[in-house]
Amino acid sequence: MSTLAWIAAVSLAAWLWLLLCQGFFWRTDVRLPARTAPDDWPPVCVVVPARDEAAVLPESLPSLLAQDYPGRAEIFLVDDGSSDGTGELARELARTHGGLPLTVDSPGEPPAGWTGKLWAVRHGVEAARARGPEFLLLTDADIAHAPDSLRELVAAARTGGFDVVSLMARLRVESPWERLVVPAFVYFFAQLYPFRRIGRKGARTAAAAGGCVLLRADTAERARIPDAIRHAVIDDVALARAVKGRGGHIWLGLAERVDSVRPYPRLHDLWRMVSRSAYAQLRHNPLLLLGTVLGLALVYLVPPVALFVGLGAGSTEAAVLGGLAWLVMTGTYVPMLRYYGQPLWLAPLLPFTAFLYLFMTVDSAVQHYRGRGAAWKGRTYARPDAVVGEES
Repeated sequence: MSTLAWIAAVSLAAWLWLLLCQGFFWRTDVRLPARTAPDDWPPVCVVVPARDEAAVLPESLPSLLAQDYPGRAEIFLVDDGSSDGTGELARELARTHGGLPLTVDSPGEPPAGWTGKLWAVRHGVEAARARGPEFLLLTDADIAHAPDSLRELVAAARTGGFDVVSLMARLRVESPWERLVVPAFVYFFAQLYPFRRIGRKGARTAAAAGGCVLLRADTAERARIPDAIRHAVIDDVALARAVKGRGGHIWLGLAERVDSVRPYPRLHDLWRMVSRSAYAQLRHNPLLLLGTVLGLALVYLVPPVALFVGLGAGSTEAAVLGGLAWLVMTGTYVPMLRYYGQPLWLAPLLPFTAFLYLFMTVDSAVQHYRGRGAAWKGRTYARPDAVVGEES
């Protein structure tokens, strides 16, 4: 066989392994586990870090205020140095809509060694602890919840004995670029952190989705959340690792009625979302970056190249092996497109989307070495050891 055929054979083998041995990451049936309503509904505090979120709060905050929760619940929105009137808008929405009690406060600028978001979370958690909650719901300011969301999360945590129950909020898919890039974002995340393994006791895989994390208050205290992860830019994965490292039982799945209302209409918007922390995910390690680039090329780019080059050069083996690998890749992407209600003709375009993600990852590294580092809401964190989410 030709060199290209051998490379295509390796790519096909990689796809067969991913299909069968990577926790069935491509399936989208990991939803909230079986649950029953508890006899007594425990007190819950909702903590919402918010920085310059006036554009999305009118769609998201009323959904939290309107939670149909049988027990005691209240909301702590932490205005993290906003310049767009986020805090006052939140108070006005609470006055207009009523519902759960809302407290709005601001912690000031974060001290050295803290990312801004986690400093805001710490401020909210400290205020919430005074109320003696059994659970904390950490949710982002762009997340809209169905009226029974909090009730269902608590019931799942109580029934399953989970320390963390997290839902991957359904991201917006309205613009052409969102349709192309967003389902792939969740698909790649699930490939890195297979949901089935996360929920399995004894498994090392740990992750959460920062937009919706229900956390036991006593577990947070034992794991020193958020102090133990104060450097983390990828705070959701760091939180899950900290809890699981202390023997906690965590669960992560796809949401059904928890949605992000933040728009990403242009490729530039999506590019910033991915590149702001992609190199942090690789621990700022050039070797991991090189391995990631080569891996993405082998798994996602080789199949179509082998098919078309093989057809053009008369290499039947390369064309067949590349076509089979592309077919398996396409088939694994179909469930995610169905989950997002997108047309299935987008599935064969996954190599092109992966090509974009490859360049987003490289750009993240370039920005890091230019001294810009990872960023969140206008703040930049350039320290190479300040984003891995490990306890120091």
